[in-house]
Amino acid sequence: MGGIGTADVVLLGILGLVAYFIGNISPSTIMAKRQGIDIKKEGSGNAGTTNALRVMGKKAGAITCIVDILKGVVAVLIGMLIGGPAAAYLCALCVFLGHVWPIVYRFQGGKGVATAFGAVLAVNPLLALIALVIVAILVFTSKRMSVGSIVGAIAFAVLSAFLEPGFFVFACVMAIIMLIKHRANIVRLIHGEEPVMGIFEKKDKEETETEPDEGGSEDE
Repeated sequence: MGGIGTADVVLLGILGLVAYFIGNISPSTIMAKRQGIDIKKEGSGNAGTTNALRVMGKKAGAITCIVDILKGVVAVLIGMLIGGPAAAYLCALCVFLGHVWPIVYRFQGGKGVATAFGAVLAVNPLLALIALVIVAILVFTSKRMSVGSIVGAIAFAVLSAFLEPGFFVFACVMAIIMLIKHRANIVRLIHGEEPVMGIFEKKDKEETETEPDEGGSEDE
């Protein structure tokens, strides 16, 4: 008879712990500290990609995004290689929790979107890519990262029921946490107060500046 023995439980516990501490790695916090900035006190106060972009610029935002995604990928691959699918699912959740609530940084982390994407990418690439397309479409149409993140969190949880059933419960937990972490954004969206992303704001300003005066036309 098959079953989960004590050794299996211990192994899962160790893998989950390793994944959690991988999630604790915070590139935005490290880069900000080198610049004499406390990322927790600047911008939105989150240690994720969007705030890194807002506070430190495009390069820091890109590095933060890439490293956060890689955290998820690496943690899940370790779980998959050592413990199989069940361990991979657990590691996906644990690396995500490590990013959102890192003990190393007094449980003050990011909202987990990039790390969740990396974890899901390693669990099921098709699931991750479909969710990414949904997020990209919503970000570019709404010009707000929060809209893509919120809908993307719901979408990947629902899609996992069909594309990766064993991961469904883990996906739902991750999605619920992401929605909770975005509660302030949700309130602002309801009240029409959510700001446009910086890159779109600059584009809108450029378009406004190039518009012709009301008293003439482009042909004149």
